[in-house]
Amino acid sequence: MTKPRVKLFAFLIGGLLVAFVLAGVVSNFASADPDGLDSVSREGCTFNAEDEITGGECMAQAAAEHEVGGPLADYGIKGLDNEFVSTGLSGVLGVVITFAIGGGLFWLVRRRGATKA
Repeated sequence: MTKPRVKLFAFLIGGLLVAFVLAGVVSNFASADPDGLDSVSREGCTFNAEDEITGGECMAQAAAEHEVGGPLADYGIKGLDNEFVSTGLSGVLGVVITFAIGGGLFWLVRRRGATKA
């Protein structure tokens, strides 16, 4: 009865490959323009040429107080100068971390065989 396990394994490998391609390559072509939430939070601010807030009143001014930072902040890897590689690698690392956490949780809550009394 190995057929269902082979299909599940092939499905998982295929899904991971698709996720790696999307996170590692396609993510580099996402829009750099702010989405709706970012756009609304920046309303009322004034900006300089480097897109830094220089005045006005908006929610985005308080954003720096709440930033956590870290090695994968801002959709890239801190210390890598190549933006394409940095974005792609952070996406791939995100997939690996998410798969590891999800797989670990599924492993913990999986059904176990009936125990003999």
